[in-house]
Amino acid sequence: MSDRELFWRASLVPKKEEYPFVRVPKVAFMFLTRGPLPLLPLWERFFKGHGKYFSIYVHTDPGYVLNVSSGSPFYGRQIPSKVCPLQHVEWGSVLLLDAERRLLANALLEFSNERFILLSESCIPVYNFKTVYNYLVHSGHGFVEAYDDPSRYGRGRYNRRMLPYIWVRQWRKGSQWFEMQRALAAYVVSDTKYHKLFKKYCTPACYPDEHFLPTFINMFHGSMNSNRTVTWVDWSLGGPHPATYSAVNITEGLIQSIRMNQTLCSYNSGVTPICHLFARKFDASALQPLLNLTSRVMEF
Repeated sequence: MSDRELFWRASLVPKKEEYPFVRVPKVAFMFLTRGPLPLLPLWERFFKGHGKYFSIYVHTDPGYVLNVSSGSPFYGRQIPSKVCPLQHVEWGSVLLLDAERRLLANALLEFSNERFILLSESCIPVYNFKTVYNYLVHSGHGFVEAYDDPSRYGRGRYNRRMLPYIWVRQWRKGSQWFEMQRALAAYVVSDTKYHKLFKKYCTPACYPDEHFLPTFINMFHGSMNSNRTVTWVDWSLGGPHPATYSAVNITEGLIQSIRMNQTLCSYNSGVTPICHLFARKFDASALQPLLNLTSRVMEF
């Protein structure tokens, strides 16, 4: 299907609440990557034994073929990239936003998918599958970070030519690593108007992946969102990119500090000490040290 056909089909929402089959809600894990998945064995261990509760979708650069064994849960889960072969999905470009929406749309075609999480090749789970599944499936809100940043890196990226459809007071910023429920995902892929505005007017140094979803959801679907992310990222070094963790950095203390960071986060009508289910960025060298910690720390 073309993107136009895909988004149209994915935006169809049944009017009947009950399903004509026994529906087990699934979590759609959507991986956005340029090429290989260096932490694949960690994810395969995480998913093992939970096949009926998840779906996997992988979006790569055009021309790249994900090579995994037929026994892997990632086998046959690569979706077509609609990017021109001479183009690449660059971080910060509108092509990245298109790839995210394409992942959402493909996942929406599976009626059993109820929750949708965007991940990269450098992401890891910090809890076991059962904890992650229950946390997401029982949440009444999505997890899309959205906040008003008055600096030049927030409101300073707003383009007045978006008026009268988007006002600067409505402009929001947030992490691109989102999680959302099915109803909210359908709203996102159904939109044409605001995606076109961002494609036309949010150009470097405005980054659609940091502003489109936070702004769109804040404007129209704020009550469905928690305004926070469940993916931990280390920005302590400053600069435009987060810290990357390699083998030498991987300790039990690091993972425990991500799992329980001494803060409480909103969850449904209360609070929870579990704020982050995933973390990034981890490079390929971190794989073996992470595998050594799975049973003792992450509990899978």
